[in-house]
Amino acid sequence: MMSGMAKAVDVPVDVIPRSPVAKTRLFFTRHWHRGAPGQPTPDWVLRFCYGMWLAAFAFKLVGSSWDMSWHFMWLRDDLAPPHLINTVGTVIIVVLVAIHSYTGLGCDKRSLRLMQIGLLTFLIAAPLDVINHRVNGLDLTAWSPSHMMLYLGTGIMQAGVLLGWLRFSPPGRFRTGVLLGLWAFFLENTFFPNGQQEYGILGLRAWERGEPEAEQSLLDFAANQIGHPVDRTAVLHFTMPIPEWVYPLWGIGVMALILVLARHTLGFRWAATSVALAYVAYRSVMWPLLLGMGFPVSTVPFYLVFVGLAVDLAFAMSSGVVRAAAGALLVTAFGYGAFWLQSQFRPWVLGEAHTESAPPAAYWTALVVLGGLFALWAGAEPLTRKWAARRSVAESV
Repeated sequence: MMSGMAKAVDVPVDVIPRSPVAKTRLFFTRHWHRGAPGQPTPDWVLRFCYGMWLAAFAFKLVGSSWDMSWHFMWLRDDLAPPHLINTVGTVIIVVLVAIHSYTGLGCDKRSLRLMQIGLLTFLIAAPLDVINHRVNGLDLTAWSPSHMMLYLGTGIMQAGVLLGWLRFSPPGRFRTGVLLGLWAFFLENTFFPNGQQEYGILGLRAWERGEPEAEQSLLDFAANQIGHPVDRTAVLHFTMPIPEWVYPLWGIGVMALILVLARHTLGFRWAATSVALAYVAYRSVMWPLLLGMGFPVSTVPFYLVFVGLAVDLAFAMSSGVVRAAAGALLVTAFGYGAFWLQSQFRPWVLGEAHTESAPPAAYWTALVVLGGLFALWAGAEPLTRKWAARRSVAESV
C-alpha cells in the first residue's frame, strides 16, 4: 500500500512501449540511479518489475518440474536442459534483485532484505548441491540438506516479492491477479519435495511390472550405492526412501497453513481454492507434456483443491478460536477424505492395473494435522491483528 509514500511521476501511457526489451531500455534511461528502499515507483515500472518476477519464477517452475522427472530416468547431468531452464530464471532474479537493491524501487527495507537473503541462500546452496553430488554420488531424495537449502532460498525470495507487491501495488484486479500468481508459485516451491513420493511410487510400480522408467545405468548406480543387486529392495530404496508419514503432513498440514496466509492477503471468497486450483491445473498440464516427451510422470495432488476449499469455508466463520477450530476440522476432513478418494481411483477404475493414483500415506497423521493446524492458526490470529495495527500506525506517521 502506498498511502504513506509520495506518488512517483509516471510516464504517459502512450509513451510506454509494449516490447520487454524496449521497456528495459526505457527503465534504464529514466530510472537507473541509486536510491534507498521505499522510493516512489511509477506504476509501469512496478508492473514491469513484478511481471519479470513472475516470468523468472515460471522459468524456475518449468525447469524444476522437468528436473524431478529427469532424475527418475537418467543419471544427474549438470548441463541437463531442465537445469539450463532453471538457470534462466535464476539469472533474471539476480538482475531483478540488483535493480531493487541499487534503485530502491518497488520494495521497502524488509522486502528487499528477504529478496537478498533468499538469493544469497540459493546461490550458496547451488554449488553445495554440486559438491554433494560429486562427493556422495547420486542423491535422488528431494529432502536432502542441499536441496532443502535451494527450496528455502527460493521461498525466502518469494516471501520478499510477496511483501513488496503487497506494500506497493495499487488496489485492483491486476494487483489481485499478480498476488494470486505469486502465492501459487510459493505453494509450488514449498510442496515440491513431496514430488519424491509422487514420482517414486509410479517408478516403483513401473519396475514391478517389468517396464522400468529409469535407464539401466541409473538403476545400477543406485543399487551399487547400497551394495545391493538391482532388485526390488534396491529400487524401493531409490524410488521411495521417505517415510509414509511425511507426505500427508507436508501435503495437507503445511499446505493448509500457506493457503490460510494466501486467503488472508488475497481477501476474496474463494482465494485459497483458486491458489490450489492454479497449482493443480499446472501439474495437470505438465503430466501429458512429460508423458508425451517420454519422461516419467507422477501422481497429481488433486486433493489440494479440497484443502483450499476447506480453508475458504473456514473463513466464513467468525475469527479467532472458532475459525481456527473449524478450519482445522475442515482441512483434516476434506484433505484426508479427498486424498483417500484419490488413492481409491486405481482400484475402483483401473482394477488390478499395476500403478497407483496416489502415494502411500500414514493416515494417523490426521491427528497431528488437526492439533497442529488448530494451535498455529489460533496462535496466528492475535499476532496478525498486532502486526496490522503496527503497520497502520507506521503508515499514518
